[in-house]
Amino acid sequence: MSKQVADQLVEMLVENGVKRIYAVTGDSLNHLNDAVRRSGKIKWIHVRHEEVGAYAAAAEAELEGLACCAGSCGPGHIHLINGLYDAHRTGVPVIAIASTINTPEFGQDYFQSTNTIKLFDDCSCYNQVATTAAQAPRMFQAAIQHAIHHKGVAVFGLPGDVSSMPAEESIASRQNFSCETILRPADNELQGLADILNKYPKITIFCGYGAREAHDEIVQLAAALQAPVGYSFRGKMGMQYDNPYEVGMTGLLGLPSAYHSMHESDVVLLLGTDFPYVPFMPTNNKIIQVDEKPERLGRRAKLELGLCGNITDTVKALLPLITKKEDDSFLKAQLSLYDKVKDHLQTYVNNVGAEDMIQPEYVASVINELAAKDAIFTLDTGMSCVWGARYIHATGQRKFLGSFNHGSMANAMPMAIGAALCYPGRQVVALCGDGGLSMLLGDLATIKQYNLPIKLIVFNNRALGMVKLEMEVDGLPDNETDMINPDFALVAQAMGFKGISVHHQSEVKGAIAQAIKEDGPVLLNILTNPNALAMPPKIEWEQAKGYAITMGKLILGGRMDEVLDIIKSNYKHLSDVI
Repeated sequence: MSKQVADQLVEMLVENGVKRIYAVTGDSLNHLNDAVRRSGKIKWIHVRHEEVGAYAAAAEAELEGLACCAGSCGPGHIHLINGLYDAHRTGVPVIAIASTINTPEFGQDYFQSTNTIKLFDDCSCYNQVATTAAQAPRMFQAAIQHAIHHKGVAVFGLPGDVSSMPAEESIASRQNFSCETILRPADNELQGLADILNKYPKITIFCGYGAREAHDEIVQLAAALQAPVGYSFRGKMGMQYDNPYEVGMTGLLGLPSAYHSMHESDVVLLLGTDFPYVPFMPTNNKIIQVDEKPERLGRRAKLELGLCGNITDTVKALLPLITKKEDDSFLKAQLSLYDKVKDHLQTYVNNVGAEDMIQPEYVASVINELAAKDAIFTLDTGMSCVWGARYIHATGQRKFLGSFNHGSMANAMPMAIGAALCYPGRQVVALCGDGGLSMLLGDLATIKQYNLPIKLIVFNNRALGMVKLEMEVDGLPDNETDMINPDFALVAQAMGFKGISVHHQSEVKGAIAQAIKEDGPVLLNILTNPNALAMPPKIEWEQAKGYAITMGKLILGGRMDEVLDIIKSNYKHLSDVI
């Protein structure tokens, strides 16, 4: 059998270190699927829904550097969209093969036809369709290069008939170059930055995901400036550990200490962060931002100075220009506040809850205690994300994967699939909301099919918890946020692996320890308190008023029992709003 275009594409994926394609096979993908089978050097991962495949590829790309998913013509393309949006906004290199109807049917409103150029235009850095065998390898090489160097999704449209055509040798290179460079501001800009930092006594450093490789350099800078270090959720795993200057997170999931430090300082130095929550940014002090992408500079706040540079390269070059500060009073004050905040967080751990009303903070703290030092955590968007952000600690080896930019539900379980396939020897723990898990429940079968030893921890609060809170702070009684769930443990058992329901707080630690010891997949269905709240570090008066209005409406509506449960569950938060 002569080499087909599909064989050629598989060879190119293998050459670039791609180990698997996440997809649901069928129709226009069948020749690619067969090429994978005949190659033997790459694996076809049969997910139940293409969205799961896209999320799994996004997780693999973040951990390994390049990953691939595919969708067959029409519905298969559309199912990819949410996961691809997430990957593209996160900035991870994913190749999405969008197989299409045969080329003679283009423009004829054929069965399952979609316009892939229009469809994927907003969630890709490369998006083309090959219509000849000669185009295919050149376009596919361009897609790979765009994904790697632009750090995003590259969509390669592959008509079914083109995939089965005899392959033609490409006239272009199939070699990729890593192109390592040093990227930092010019000397005069660095000196300007140093002059500002040396002049003012109160500096706060705030780090994002872009600073994750610069941990040691940033700790040195913080020591020289006597500066507290805050971080975003994505920046936490790279910045919290072995850092005597850290004061936690800010933002919707964050803590008062980092918020307070940023607002009390003379200068805030933003390193590798595109922090999106403008209301949490200070407005009355000087803000300096350093980012690899200059188009991001100043789009969240008014800047005193904006500089383009890799954070490691920039901080290394900056350190010799810094005059060491002797006054540590500002730093000590912020660290003291942070100690109080941590003590306050511990009160929620100590209050473990009651039957079927287990405090989620306690559950997250136990996961943190028992999980491996190099565990990979995947987190659903919503309340699960809050508990993970506040109670799972960095070690320098742990990883957080989540839909941090796109903010989609249902990402934790699919990302865990990608992580477990990447690192079969590492512990993978998915912190799932009941709403998120329900959305893509069918791919529990994928976990069983490949016997992936994922530990799925379901924070089952029988509600869309974050949405409920959003409605209440807007002064609206929650409506249709409740969920009538199946017994998720029984669902896992029906899928063929261990499922355990946890109703009593005394069972939590034993159940999590048991799950971790199991060789295969385990789902823990933990019945948590639906009235546990995630209070942000900054409480606006309008939010407090809106919440009070909500409680009044609930009382007038005859839901007094629910109001009392909320007050009992969250009385410790009163000091945050008074």
